[in-house]
Amino acid sequence: MLSSVKPKVKSLLEILRAGRRIQLHAAYTKQWTRSHSMTHTFDSGPIAVIINNGARAGQDLDEEVLRQAFAVHDRQLQMHRVAGDQIGETVRTSLEGGARIVVAAGGDGTVNAVAAELVGRDDVALAVLPVGTLNHFARDLGMPTETNDAVTIIAAGRTRSVDVGEVNGRIFLNNSSLGLYARLVVERERLQRHTNLGKWPAMARAAWSVLRHPHSFSVALHTDERELRRSTPFVFIGNNDYTIEGPHSGERSCLDGGKLAIYVLRPLNPWGLVKLAFRAATGQIVHGHDLEQLHATSLVVESPRAQVDVARDGEVEPFEMPLRYRMRPRALRVIAPLAEAST
Repeated sequence: MLSSVKPKVKSLLEILRAGRRIQLHAAYTKQWTRSHSMTHTFDSGPIAVIINNGARAGQDLDEEVLRQAFAVHDRQLQMHRVAGDQIGETVRTSLEGGARIVVAAGGDGTVNAVAAELVGRDDVALAVLPVGTLNHFARDLGMPTETNDAVTIIAAGRTRSVDVGEVNGRIFLNNSSLGLYARLVVERERLQRHTNLGKWPAMARAAWSVLRHPHSFSVALHTDERELRRSTPFVFIGNNDYTIEGPHSGERSCLDGGKLAIYVLRPLNPWGLVKLAFRAATGQIVHGHDLEQLHATSLVVESPRAQVDVARDGEVEPFEMPLRYRMRPRALRVIAPLAEAST
């Protein structure tokens, strides 16, 4: 009996996921169509595809399938399979060779590395082929996860401009943070280096370790209009507002609102953090109770520490204090699945 139930459950989950993708696509199309008209279309010229060969998703990507998908749309393709530290140079070389659309085939880290070379330019556009483990930016753009559907949108070349966050001269498309998440990533990477654990088992063990030993730190946050001094285990800076309550928790409905969304977690003991993690996973975070929220176009973060680990779009690296954040409004042109306004 169980064997007959499992396929039905699996099918139901697939239907729900498909419905969710359609719902997201419609929501973002409606939001952006309401606020913008089409400005640029890059429907000719070569398209450069950057595949991060250092990521598992990049290694598994079938180049021939991708070439065939683009060939249907009669678009010239430049395929580059490179190591992560070669992405920037490869993008610059592609632009010099005439590419005006650069596709990041990978997760958020790959997308960030490609976008860093395109920010501030009106004559080129970023496209995202969501093949990585985590594809938050692609999801918030409304890009479909099916390769052929994504290629159709990329080949059409319709663009919009989105905001870009920046900290000490380094960009982020999704968010940046210091505290809990950065500690978790550092611990996960340590476990992967010294054990045979894969990414997700290492992440689970790292989360258990970090949540059992939360460390609050003192920060002073200086925004455009106010100053906030707190002891906190976690400061999160979003590129525009994140939904933190309800079924759409962790998503953004607007990518061009021009504001940094700053969330400061109140100090919690280990059990409080575990309960908070559960509420976050189920969309039950409460404004004012669990988090303080601020909005600003610029932010300075000060701490007694000389250096802190900072996460940007999932990647962690040390930064010298103070941290200087700013919003760069509509600084990045992106390919997105947007419909033209009909009314």
